Amino acid sequence: MQKVKHRVRKSHLCCCLRVCFLSGKSSQWKGTVLDQVPVNPSLYLIKYDGFDCIYGLELYTDERVVGLEVLPDRTINKVDLFSVFVSADDSVTAEREPGEVVDSLVGKQVEYAKEDGGKRSGMVIHQVEAKPSVYFIKFDDDFHIYVYDLVKTS
Repeated sequence: MQKVKHRVRKSHLCCCLRVCFLSGKSSQWKGTVLDQVPVNPSLYLIKYDGFDCIYGLELYTDERVVGLEVLPDRTINKVDLFSVFVSADDSVTAEREPGEVVDSLVGKQVEYAKEDGGKRSGMVIHQVEAKPSVYFIKFDDDFHIYVYDLVKTS
């Protein structure tokens, strides 16, 4: 497996991949490319096998990635992918929470004030269509994607 310098093409969305990380010692993770973030094209949303969360990773610029292999023979259907995240007991509705929904913030830089007085900066990368007050935020110093429900109260 070798470090690849080109971007994942849209045709690789829903394809499985193997990522080799260098963190102390090399470790390999297998996962599925869910999406390429339009407001930050180097950022990909990945669901790794065995984990119930989604990670944001800049596949070709993150220094921790030392190897990448796209597994074209292992793909996942978009309908199957949706069922991974929505169980039969969940309901997807377009109802909005009380309060005024914040106008679209996708692509905007954000700053988060921590309790210790420090600050984190990041970018709003997605607005949930079924619940427009919910946004995904990717902070510069973290590979996790955070979900916030942003409703104006005053």
